[in-house]
Amino acid sequence: MRIAQVAPLWERVPPPGYGGTELVVGLLTDELVRRGHEVTLFASGDSLTLAKLESVHPRALRLDSNVKEYGIYEMLQLNWVYERASEFDVIHSHVGFSSLPFVNLVSTPTVHTLHGIFTPDNEKMFKHAKRQPYISISDSQREPRLDLNCVATVYNGIDVASHKFFPQPSEQPYLAFVGRISPEKGPHHAIEIAKRSGWTLKMAGKVDVVDVEYFEREIKPRIDGEQIQYLGEANHIQKNELMGRAAATLFPITWREPFGLVMVESMAAGTPVIAMKMGSTPEVIAHGKTGFVCESVDECVEAIDKAVALDRNICRDYVWQNFSAQKMADGYEAVYRQVIAERLGKTNGHFKGSVVAASSMN
Repeated sequence: MRIAQVAPLWERVPPPGYGGTELVVGLLTDELVRRGHEVTLFASGDSLTLAKLESVHPRALRLDSNVKEYGIYEMLQLNWVYERASEFDVIHSHVGFSSLPFVNLVSTPTVHTLHGIFTPDNEKMFKHAKRQPYISISDSQREPRLDLNCVATVYNGIDVASHKFFPQPSEQPYLAFVGRISPEKGPHHAIEIAKRSGWTLKMAGKVDVVDVEYFEREIKPRIDGEQIQYLGEANHIQKNELMGRAAATLFPITWREPFGLVMVESMAAGTPVIAMKMGSTPEVIAHGKTGFVCESVDECVEAIDKAVALDRNICRDYVWQNFSAQKMADGYEAVYRQVIAERLGKTNGHFKGSVVAASSMN
């Protein structure tokens, strides 16, 4: 197949540090190339890929202080993609609602992976284009009230082999927190869990501009460099080491997380995850086997000793079976074939619609 992958421009593909969507796009793109597909990646010019790279800007926009209007570059990229739509069998958009207005201008089908959440504003656009084919990254992400044509759920995958396995935690036990230092990720809960339990907490993650005030007010005053340690933004190797040597990784989110790669990355390293029961966490964690899904901070505290006793080999095997890049690519290949066949059927006058969508979602 000739496949166009359209990535956000804010971060490089794959990201040097934090950036879930860009990591997934990079892994999927390279795996598709390995399988013999002709793939073009539309992303920032500093991206690293096995595919043919096309870009409207030489580097990730977050690194360029001269860029003041991000949306302009996104529109330039999408305009370029759809001007060349005839070169592809399928276009795979990872940029959310921005690509929706372009789709009906061309005959090449587009599939949209929903990487984020629905808001009162973006819902208006999604409902307007509800018959386009969407892919959810967890069942919990879906909103049946929007009546979207969700043709499949494909869980995010990681390169499991690139994550070192740690059969034992550090001899100096600690809890880990990895993710953006923002209210929805719950680092304030992680600190509270550590304080109540007496465990050392090591935290790593970037602080976006919009979260600086939160960091200064809620997090920084509680960092003492001993029990509560903040290590800054971490790259892949540093994250793997930090979570792999931890007794457990905390994922105390306060929002409906659509997926949460940190959970999978931690389990791949052998470290169980203690998470709040919100969004995708019950789908990603095998409760009582690879971690615990909790209703409150109190339950998270109680779960620590139980998590430490879990078999770390089971955590690793669980990721291989359910969240590998290969498993993810299998899912997307099936969707591509389906939407291409449906478009051909529609063109030939006997379009019957999506089997998956008709039977399960709408």
